[in-house]
Order: sequence, then structure tokens, then C-alpha cells
Amino acid sequence: MQTECSAKPSVFAPVEGRPWWPNSTRAVTSDAGGLLLGAADKAIGLVGRLAGCFRDARDSRYIEHTVATLVGQRVFGIALDMRTSTTTTTCATIR
Repeated sequence: MQTECSAKPSVFAPVEGRPWWPNSTRAVTSDAGGLLLGAADKAIGLVGRLAGCFRDARDSRYIEHTVATLVGQRVFGIALDMRTSTTTTTCATIR
């Protein structure tokens, strides 16, 4: 069986107004996965739903970052392979 091939590149809708193909070589940026994850997060509320699994036992007078912000930082940091990503709290603090 002969396959059908096309020389035309796949067409992706822009994410937040930015094209997937940022340069003339049509190479996908290594951060494209972050754009996809961000779009998926907005569509299904991934980070918010995941953050809802945690009970925040911190003293609200001293909270600078919400649990959702901290979870989002870790999710996106892991997805983008940012192993040096740090948070302002430890997992033991959020139970």
C-alpha cells in the first residue's frame, strides 16, 4: 500500500498569538511543549485541579504564593526540564 505524503508542513493554530514556527527554517522551538501545556492548562484547568488536591496548612498572614502558583511552577518546570527550578516552600509544608 502506497502512503500519501505531503510536502506541506502541518498547520497549527497560533498559541497566544504566537506562531509555532518561529523562524524561516520552520523548526519547532524546544519551548513549544510549554506553549501546548499552557494552552491545555487554560482549556481544562489542569494546574488548578491538581492544586485542589492539596490542603494548605500555611499561616495565611505569611502566604505570598498560592498553592496553585507553586504547583504550576513545578508542573511547568518539570515539563520544560528546568531541574534547577526552586519553590518558596517545601512539599512538607503543604499537606
